[in-house]
Amino acid sequence: MASVPSLASSVEQRVSDALASALPEAGATDPLLRRSDRADFQANGILALAKKAKANPRELATTVVEGIPTGDLIQEIEVSGPGFLNITITDRAIIETLAARAEDDRLGVALSPSAGTTVIDYAQPNVAKEMHVGHLRSAVIGAAMVEILEFTGEKVVRRHHIGDWGTQFGMLIQYLLEHPHELDHKGDDVSGEEAMSNLNRLYKASRALFDSDEEFKTRARARVVDLQAGEPETLALWQRFVDESKIYFYSVFNKLDMDIQDADVVGESGYNDMLTETCKLLEDSGVAVRSNGALCVFFDEYKGPDGNPTPLIVQKSDGGFGYAATDLSAIRDRVGNLKADTLIYVVDARQALHFKMVFETARRAGWLGEDVKAVQLAFGTVLGKDGKPFKTREGETVRLVDLLDEAIDRAAAVVREKAQDLSEAEIGERAVQVGIGAVKYADLSTSAARDYKFDLDQMVSLTGDTSVYLQYAYARIQSILRKAGAAKPVAHPELALAPSERALGLHLDHFGELVAEAAAEYAPHKLAAYLYQVASLYTTFYSECPVLKAETPAQVENRLFLCELTARTLAKGMSLLGIRTPEKL
Repeated sequence: MASVPSLASSVEQRVSDALASALPEAGATDPLLRRSDRADFQANGILALAKKAKANPRELATTVVEGIPTGDLIQEIEVSGPGFLNITITDRAIIETLAARAEDDRLGVALSPSAGTTVIDYAQPNVAKEMHVGHLRSAVIGAAMVEILEFTGEKVVRRHHIGDWGTQFGMLIQYLLEHPHELDHKGDDVSGEEAMSNLNRLYKASRALFDSDEEFKTRARARVVDLQAGEPETLALWQRFVDESKIYFYSVFNKLDMDIQDADVVGESGYNDMLTETCKLLEDSGVAVRSNGALCVFFDEYKGPDGNPTPLIVQKSDGGFGYAATDLSAIRDRVGNLKADTLIYVVDARQALHFKMVFETARRAGWLGEDVKAVQLAFGTVLGKDGKPFKTREGETVRLVDLLDEAIDRAAAVVREKAQDLSEAEIGERAVQVGIGAVKYADLSTSAARDYKFDLDQMVSLTGDTSVYLQYAYARIQSILRKAGAAKPVAHPELALAPSERALGLHLDHFGELVAEAAAEYAPHKLAAYLYQVASLYTTFYSECPVLKAETPAQVENRLFLCELTARTLAKGMSLLGIRTPEKL
């Protein structure tokens, strides 16, 4: 089915046509329509237009109003103040528009007319290292943006740029070579916990030996050379570390209810074959120059504390490659081979300077053309309740698995307290959906660039801006629909609407525009805020408007229709954020 024009866009078109008719010489004019607490909408564009045409704004507003038909879409328009238009929509138009949305699986949401190919780089843990709270935001924000962009029609290619290369592997591989059973498994079915336990133990033992035994240190450094040269036995052992780490990564992502495909995991090592060529192209074109033996790119605008330019180091003086060489090679691959017209990097805000330099270098080299957009979707830090970076009591970084387990435990207590007809197995299943949803929503309801406090008590609260509040609103609607018996959700445009029905209906109609805005601005927090408002308006509607005990059968059906469309909007919006909506809670 084709997309359904929103009430706002229909009103905007009517006002725009009337403006063009009143002042033809002004051409197409934006009526500057917005929601208003004085009416359904307010149009403010006449003031600027009158100023431009040297006309009296109030007189112009009166002329414009005379040219706008009322009755079907618009109930009334009044001129207010110096020339604002206060516009009220008919009840019929609200319900007819919502009925058209309800007919469509996509709720009438349009596909983007400018859809292209986006490569999004997110969820990038490090091989042989435990995932901690710092890995949460990239995964959660990235996964939500993938869903939002795909829903608008974008072709999205996921990339998980895992840290799977570097000098630390010399130490690890050498230790495994000398202690060959350290990564052996107890049985055929390996848990993520066992895989991580093996890697942790091996890492600590190899680090202790590296720090205390000079001969082992020499052998480990020689092993780095073998790894970089592609010596087969060394590469095979390196691959064991990668495979063992993936068992662990996938177990954590599975707990986060995220689908990570092996083909999308292209770590630092995936670009090794391109590094030498990337450096040669930069040096031959003059984009990069040698400075004290290192290959560097300089920028007038980026200077260190001493006032000297801060360069991007592509290749170190010892011949080793820096992160920049890998990131630049990845850009070449993503634009050249994957045909991306947008690149999104969901990475910590503290890497902002690095990515500014990388993007600018790629532009100078011609790898990022004018038709390709590169964006760092930068995120802030996860803080503890005390407002400081989140640590354990011992000052250690918090393990991500422990955090998720605790969220599920807290959620289980909330679900058990409210559960009326759920079995223990169902309580366990809902606890996971509520707990993981709570963690994701707390992250996504904050603007990505801001830090936020990780407060589980608040996250699993049934009141306030939490996913639990949204999930309970959805479950409450499902309960009403189950109790409706023979009564079915049916739209009745002929009925008059109560104020809380109108408010809910107008907000539901805004879903498509909001999704488009969240996609265009890479702002999942705007979708979260919209859904919270849906749940809040539904709560008001539910308290003010009896559904099953409404005055007439037609009113029962119409209110059931509003309930059902609210539930579908909540479910679709929550799914775009990666959050489940249980039918019963």
